[in-house]
Amino acid sequence: MLAIALLLGGCQKPLFPRNAPRTQFETYDLMRRRYQPLEEPDVFGNPQPALRARLSPDY
Repeated sequence: MLAIALLLGGCQKPLFPRNAPRTQFETYDLMRRRYQPLEEPDVFGNPQPALRARLSPDY
């Protein structure tokens, strides 16, 4: 019984794919080509939040 449940549960598609936008705001930014990345690499190559790019004023 457990084996059948595991086999059936493993064949489903994920509910939220990784490449799908997370919010309506991300969708809007992608459509307007004003998307700001969420992370950027630091001087050592480690990912960090891209706060400077996201918080800078848009003129």
